Amino acid sequence: MKATTMGWILSLLLSASISNAGEFLVKYKNMTALNKMASMQTEAMGLEMKDIHRPGRLVMVSIAKKNEAKTIAALYADKNIEYVVSNFKIRAYSAPVDAKALKDQYALTKVNAEAAWKRAGNKGNRSVILAVIDTGVDYTHPNLSPNMIPGFDFKDNDADPMDMTGSANPGHGTHCAGIVGATGLVDGGIQGMSPEVSIMPLRFLGADGSGDLNNAIKAIDFAIEKHVAVISASWGATVPEATAKPLIEAIQRADAAGIIFVTAAANDGKNNDNTGVYPANSGTANMMVVAASNSTDAKPSWSNYGKAKVSLAAPGDAIISTLPGNKYDSLSGTSMATPLVAGLVAFLKAQDATLTGAEIRSLMQVTGAKVQIETACNCRVDALAAVDTLISKSAWVVPAAATIAEKATLQFAMKNSAGAVRFESSNPSVATIDANGLLTGMTKGTVIVKATDAAGKTVQSLDINIGTVASTQPGNPGNPGNPGQPGNPGECPLGSPELCQILCTIIPTAPWCAAP
Repeated sequence: MKATTMGWILSLLLSASISNAGEFLVKYKNMTALNKMASMQTEAMGLEMKDIHRPGRLVMVSIAKKNEAKTIAALYADKNIEYVVSNFKIRAYSAPVDAKALKDQYALTKVNAEAAWKRAGNKGNRSVILAVIDTGVDYTHPNLSPNMIPGFDFKDNDADPMDMTGSANPGHGTHCAGIVGATGLVDGGIQGMSPEVSIMPLRFLGADGSGDLNNAIKAIDFAIEKHVAVISASWGATVPEATAKPLIEAIQRADAAGIIFVTAAANDGKNNDNTGVYPANSGTANMMVVAASNSTDAKPSWSNYGKAKVSLAAPGDAIISTLPGNKYDSLSGTSMATPLVAGLVAFLKAQDATLTGAEIRSLMQVTGAKVQIETACNCRVDALAAVDTLISKSAWVVPAAATIAEKATLQFAMKNSAGAVRFESSNPSVATIDANGLLTGMTKGTVIVKATDAAGKTVQSLDINIGTVASTQPGNPGNPGNPGQPGNPGECPLGSPELCQILCTIIPTAPWCAAP
């Protein structure tokens, strides 16, 4: 069995405990694979085709528990099938409620929103469409309804993405939507970061705050089909990269469509550089991964962080916003920091619709306020500084901050340059950069890239890290390691150790498996 296949099998093992019972996503290469799966819908194989998502070439199947090992092995054996992953559970990222006074919107004050709106001469533009992919949105909320446009409910497969509350969902999606774009036109209400914007609610998380991989992917592809400009995604799961492959591919499709994807770092208090959190760790060019800050610009203990994997920070602690039923309350989490950044992206896109995800991410990083929160820029967003740089047509380096492996390359550019640009590395022994801005990592270390245009204008990057980044934050969980072997109390009777590993996950009491 090929090493890559073995990796997918191991990821299947690791995620089996969090998957929907017996549900898997199968990526097919062609119609032959579909025909094969159709032929496997027998009692002997226990497979049922439940859903086909053609943009991702994915089929959701359920497999009877007693048939899982041999049926999954049969799927892997088909050269017309690319991979099989668990249809794992995805949850909204929320932290404990911390009630605050209704009008206490410290977050907007902290990021200089009012001054930013004044500098731009507007509060956004409804031509910018932002998809809130979440638990749905109460689109009848008076402080949201003027900015709402039709969306879809992938949880119940209908055109009504109303936010359904429950013990695990106080109105997560509605709260996120208010942070993005509450109008501020209601007495006693609040304003979002971009009070003039078009919000498309896409529901795939239920009243219990959870959903699955299949519907998350369908929501992303719907947003692509509807030509949104920005996606706000305050959810995720801790799974191996191979298990998250179809989700990463969906975000790559969004990148190809020019959509900026803003997502939460998670609320485990861990370093994402060492923790497999998705979609946060997808690493696509269009992504911004957001950590949370509080009213004193410190990191709340629950916010994840990471120099290599987390882009920047934004207020996410005790954030007042809209809730279903014309209500308001305070919630905390990287879930709240994410829509603030997504709203700022929408606001900046209203000033310049041509901006790419990489350009806006770099702009926010070079103009961010310096804070002691470990991210790529060690910064918290500043809306005024970002929009002023944009409107003034000041130059900045793209990317502004990054971490790459030794011997890897990274392309640099100077935004708003005049004529030819000359690039320099602060330490060529660590990384070199050629005349076209292509940087090559040489050895472990950190460099700064300086760019000078034909008019003599010079700007420089933040830290460009080559190799592993040492954490400065407490509570670094370290490398989670590998899953280990199933043990060998008895001989594998199947002629395939890999298949026995699968079977030990499904039937841990099998005689050749390690004792629990």
